[in-house]
Amino acid sequence: MIMSFGRRYGWAILATVAVLALTAAIQAGMGRLPLGPDGRLGWWEGDVWSSENSQRVADPYSFSHIIHGILFFALLAWAARWMPLGWRFLIALLLEAGWEVLENSPIIINRYREATIAQGYVGDSVLNSCCDVLMMVIGFVFAWRMKAWLSVAAVVAMEVVCLLWVRDNLTLNVIMLVYPIDAIKAWQSVGHPMP
Repeated sequence: MIMSFGRRYGWAILATVAVLALTAAIQAGMGRLPLGPDGRLGWWEGDVWSSENSQRVADPYSFSHIIHGILFFALLAWAARWMPLGWRFLIALLLEAGWEVLENSPIIINRYREATIAQGYVGDSVLNSCCDVLMMVIGFVFAWRMKAWLSVAAVVAMEVVCLLWVRDNLTLNVIMLVYPIDAIKAWQSVGHPMP
C-alpha cells in the first residue's frame, strides 16, 4: 500500500519538499531566522500575544493555513476543473509558499504591526513558515478526500473555535489587513493592553 501511494503521489511529495526548500532558502536570504529570535525548537506556542508566536512548528494561526488549503482546493476545483488535480495542488502549493514569502517581507510585517493586534510581530521563523505551507497541504488533502459539506463544517468550526479562543481567525485577519476596524482591534485586545 505504501509503495502504491509512493508511485501514485511521489511527485506531490517531491514537489512539496522542493517548494519547502525554496521557501526556506528565500526566507533565509531575507534574513529570517531558522528557529526564531531565541533559537529554540518548539512544537507549539498557544499564546498569540507571546513573542514566541509564529516561531514554533504550530500555533493558533496554523488553523488559518489549513483553511487556506481547503479554500484553494475549492477555488481551483471551481475555476480550473479542467486541470488535473496534480496541477491544482502545485498551484496551491506555490500560492501558499508565495504568501509565506510576502507575509514575511517588511511591508506585510509592518502592516500587521500597524493594523492588527500583532503589535510586536517580527515575522515567522523559517520553521514556522515552512510548517504553515505544510498546514495548507493538510487542508488541501483533507478537502480532496472529504465530502464538500465536511470541508465547509471544518472551516466554520476552525473559524469559530479560533474566534472564541484567541479572538482572531482567518476572516478577521483578512479584514484587519485590508480595512482595519478600530472596534475589532479593541475587542481583540480585551485583557491584553496594547503597547
